[in-house]
Amino acid sequence: MIIAVANQKGGVGKTTTAQAMAAGLAARKYRVLGIDLDPQGNFSAACGAVNYNVPTVYELMKQTVGIKEAVQRVNGGYDVVPANIMLAGAEQELSQTGKEHRLKESVSAVVNDYDFIVIDTPPSLGVLTVNAFTCATDILIPTTAGIFATAGISQLNETVTSVQKYCNPGVKIRGILFTRFNPRANISRQIRELAEQLSEYISAPIYQTYIRSGIVVEEAQANKADIFDYAEKSTVAQDYRAFIEEFLKGVDE
Repeated sequence: MIIAVANQKGGVGKTTTAQAMAAGLAARKYRVLGIDLDPQGNFSAACGAVNYNVPTVYELMKQTVGIKEAVQRVNGGYDVVPANIMLAGAEQELSQTGKEHRLKESVSAVVNDYDFIVIDTPPSLGVLTVNAFTCATDILIPTTAGIFATAGISQLNETVTSVQKYCNPGVKIRGILFTRFNPRANISRQIRELAEQLSEYISAPIYQTYIRSGIVVEEAQANKADIFDYAEKSTVAQDYRAFIEEFLKGVDE
């Protein structure tokens, strides 16, 4: 299963969710590959991967290295293909026909070596995100309870529809995950209701589990550790464990 974690809004917990999924699934003894497709390289840094002077996803997209040369094993017991700022140039450099399929072609060499491949995408709907959707079997949308974050979901859905039409008819939105959630705030409840209507419109479910806010997220990333290693008893770690359980139930059904 190849999961693209996507939302063109920044600050909605995409990288945190991608890393928590990679680490959480690896802890359950699944074979996991994380792919950093964001030029900011936050996923690579948070995983403790080396992302300079080594083959990265940029070389992969340019097809100058094979994916096996770019894979690194990180502390959480999973593999990572790192990214750095060079990837920002890929948007301009990838102009040939078939550019949407570059990632899928690269990943095909290792797709049978893993149970789950988790792709962290940039906060935009450009060629990198389209590559992620073309490669993926499923899309997971993390969103906060902000009105603009939920408005982004319908834009995202348009991109998915277009990818389904031209590049990858099988890809689907697996679900919407609320992050940085404060269940006590009225606004959060109103936004959840709005998102429930949206989820009917894009025919994707909202996960019952939501991820509460917590300073430990930034602390864990600064310490290059996943949320489970850094603060396994924190509410955020508990929430992500519950989410992974709910996610896996949905996969098995």
